[in-house]
Amino acid sequence: MDLNKNLEKYAELAVRTGINLKEGEGLIIAGNLDTLPLARKVMEKAYEAGAKHVEFQFNDDEMILIRYNKGKDFVFDNYPKWKVDALEAMYKDNYHHLFINAPDPELLKNIDGKLVARSQKAASLASAPIMQYRMTGFTKWTIIAMPSLPWARSVFPELSDAEAIEKLWEKVFEATRVDQEDPIKAWEEHDKNLKKYKSYLNEKQFDKLVLKGPGTDLEVYLAEGHLWMGGSKESQKGDSYVANIPTEEVFTTPHRLKVNGKIKATKPLSLNGKLVDNFGFEFKDGKAVDFYAEKGYEVLEKHMENDEGARFLGEIALVPDDSPISNTGILFNNTLFDENASCHVALGRAYAYAMRDGSKSTQEELSERGANYSLIHTDFMVGGPELEITAYEKDGTQVKLFEKGNWTF
Repeated sequence: MDLNKNLEKYAELAVRTGINLKEGEGLIIAGNLDTLPLARKVMEKAYEAGAKHVEFQFNDDEMILIRYNKGKDFVFDNYPKWKVDALEAMYKDNYHHLFINAPDPELLKNIDGKLVARSQKAASLASAPIMQYRMTGFTKWTIIAMPSLPWARSVFPELSDAEAIEKLWEKVFEATRVDQEDPIKAWEEHDKNLKKYKSYLNEKQFDKLVLKGPGTDLEVYLAEGHLWMGGSKESQKGDSYVANIPTEEVFTTPHRLKVNGKIKATKPLSLNGKLVDNFGFEFKDGKAVDFYAEKGYEVLEKHMENDEGARFLGEIALVPDDSPISNTGILFNNTLFDENASCHVALGRAYAYAMRDGSKSTQEELSERGANYSLIHTDFMVGGPELEITAYEKDGTQVKLFEKGNWTF
């Protein structure tokens, strides 16, 4: 594997396909120390594309731990307003946002879950105004990932550090199609395929979906005027961009008050630096009225206490079991990858652009149509080779969408 060559291709894919950066636009890159080799190449590609300025915003895992271990109690109920103001000013000034994720899945495993929940809630409350820029397509944004040593160790604990890093790089490049001769062209073809499913679902405008599998029997009505999304999105200026690389999903908005039954996660979830495993929920009239978790119960409980909307669904996404990420046979311990290996749902906020005219609607209007609002948006995986999904038209006609974990057409 030629790592340097693939990094060049990965950076170009992020700038040209992910952000689709235009001449005269600005770019914000968010990353930690591990991301610097890729961030530098992204910066190079961005300036080659005509960026007016590229700003790298640095975060550090050790500094995050220092804050939790040494910060006074009041620290965790505060989030600097100037950070929100600065980001809003950049978004208004035609800057777009690339997040490079090099995670440690269990960074906060020894930190009090109550502190993590308080800190997350404070950050979410403060950042709510700027989230609208990304949720409505005003600002183009993309999330990509690259290996860190803790992440590689969590995925390949049986390998040496060097072997684990190399192996994870190989799998990341496979999942993102960077291992192909022309990743950008490969993504164009992939995007067309996702649009095929998206167009069919939008044409049908199904009334509800019923999911059945081991531990799962869930009825999900869809919001009024829901819109299926998949692959590239369109900004308010009409530019296409891909928010997640990789992405294998088509997704839409469930009705927040019309979800009933039980659902069991099929993969662990890395949440606030801790792992949640063997967990599931029971929903009644849209609300998660009961839940369980063999591991990470407390962190899940605190996460759902962020606000009232945290116990309702904001997304349902369809992903075939026979897909590049699933076929790696690997649990990535990273939601960006694992959610694209499996059908999933999300607790919390619905995306405005997954509703017809959603980007032009107020939150009140979206809520009236069934879209959920929350400070959080947390995906968890429910798909696998045994999942069956049946769609129902308004007249009761049934259409089998998924059988044995895959599309029926």
